[in-house]
Amino acid sequence: MKVVIVDDSELFCKLLSSDLSDMQGIEVVGQAHEGLEALTLIQKLNPDVVILDIRMPGENGIGVLQKIEKQNGVPVVIMLTNYPYPQYRKKCMEAGADFFFDKSGEFEKVFETLQHLTHPS
Repeated sequence: MKVVIVDDSELFCKLLSSDLSDMQGIEVVGQAHEGLEALTLIQKLNPDVVILDIRMPGENGIGVLQKIEKQNGVPVVIMLTNYPYPQYRKKCMEAGADFFFDKSGEFEKVFETLQHLTHPS
């Protein structure tokens, strides 16, 4: 399963990528740190899963989500943010996000979700 990570923190991307690389069946194929870069990367790499933050320079994560949801072959989108407010959750889910997790309280759910996607029971 090909994964692209989109977050404005390069350190967070590296740490998450390192953790994901230990998972069987997961390959992090790219990282982006701002919205327009993310859109280009997603279109170029055609990942199975995008892990997407909300707050970042340029096009924010919700804008990126709305644009990729209009493409064919839409990847699974996991919103992973420090802004877990109900209004953001609602807007992301309405825009097509498959999952919405809080970085501080639900981080492990990303791994559980990817495990389930790669090895459905």
